[in-house]
Amino acid sequence: MSSILVVDDERSLREFLTIMLEEQGYEVETAADGDSAIRLIKEKSFDLALTDIRMRKSNGLDVLTAVKQWQPNTPVVMMTAYATAETAVEAMKKGAYDYLSKPFQVEDLQIIIKNAIEKKKLADENDYLKTALGERYHFSNMVGKSSAMQKIFGLIQKVSASVATVLITGESGTGKELAAKAIHFSGERRNCPFISINCGALPESLLEGELFGFEKGAFTGADYSKPGLIESANLGTFFLDEIGEASPSTQVKLLRVLQEKEVMRLGSSQPIKVDVRFMAATNCDLSRAVQKKEFREDLFYRLNVVPIHIPPLRDRKEDLPFLIEHFLNIFTKEHKSDRPIQGVSHPALARMEAYHWPGNIRELSNAIERAVVLEAEDKIQLESLPDEIIHGHSAVNEWIPPLDQEGHIQLEATLDQIERRLLQSALDKTGGMINKAADMLDLSFRSMRYRIQKHKLKGKYRNP
Repeated sequence: MSSILVVDDERSLREFLTIMLEEQGYEVETAADGDSAIRLIKEKSFDLALTDIRMRKSNGLDVLTAVKQWQPNTPVVMMTAYATAETAVEAMKKGAYDYLSKPFQVEDLQIIIKNAIEKKKLADENDYLKTALGERYHFSNMVGKSSAMQKIFGLIQKVSASVATVLITGESGTGKELAAKAIHFSGERRNCPFISINCGALPESLLEGELFGFEKGAFTGADYSKPGLIESANLGTFFLDEIGEASPSTQVKLLRVLQEKEVMRLGSSQPIKVDVRFMAATNCDLSRAVQKKEFREDLFYRLNVVPIHIPPLRDRKEDLPFLIEHFLNIFTKEHKSDRPIQGVSHPALARMEAYHWPGNIRELSNAIERAVVLEAEDKIQLESLPDEIIHGHSAVNEWIPPLDQEGHIQLEATLDQIERRLLQSALDKTGGMINKAADMLDLSFRSMRYRIQKHKLKGKYRNP
């Protein structure tokens, strides 16, 4: 039930408003003067304040000021029998939601109150979500006891206090976006937007429209004007995931945004100033891409102000027990709150410690969630883990080929399996980009494409 504070020195009006609002389903509290109202505001939360302007002792503007100080999301509707333009302007400048002249229509008041309370609910929900996001993505919630991760946490803490551009590198699944969110939600821009885009997920024509926006008539089908995501991130943070996949044309436009702090919508000649903190991430070697003329050198240096490299899970195995415990807590609450799983059995932990983890933290999270859902014991058993962890399939150098019924190894079939695993590993590490996977395996693009088709794998096509 929404609560309303009614403040007026006319007893008859207070009684009328109380009866009318209670019939509408509101909880009503009244005050006969400004001082009494201000004491109530300091003691109790309200969803709306309805106050006269001219009263004995403190007036309605003093009540408005107190509400804005103690309950900033609570809307205030002003009433007066002495309406002037000056008082209306002063009330609105101080943050009043609306202004009514006495006598007023009850229907008008009811509509104003309903809309004002809905606005407060949205503001409260927005504050709650911001607080929840801040708690979830604060760097203190990132897990890792290894020296490498401790250095990263220290760097995140330092850089979050600045507006410096950050370039985060690391393999797929290492938590690059999580690190970016930790920086944002630990900094002064935490209450402003965090907006991200995957530069490899959209074709060039769509990507530029999403990034920079467009004006009506800029291209066929542009029936309206639309602000871009960078513009929408004003005063907040914009995160460019997989920045290495951006086309040369997009790289030029991004460079201008970073240099000039302004965006140009497609179809417009008027730049729009923006105050945005930029962060970018990639799973490829941008310095090597610069040498191969695949990425602009000037953009690379604009992005690489504060570099942060997230190591793969296989290089920080000492963090594995803490990460397992972390994900167990999360997924036990999510899936089995009535019967928590206490830990991991020794055989299961041994296999997890021996595993190569090509999918890094993301793969570990999925494996723990799967095990929590399937496990019937109070500890995760080996049988509840994915087959690739049980048999170690993803680490080619640890993989033992199966024997046929006569105890022989089928060489051709085994080589095919090894080739397939190597191809898939290269595609995983390059985000599915065929040309980059070919470079990693020292194959031509045509040869790589043939092998992908042969083994029925999936990859993203882009001209080498």
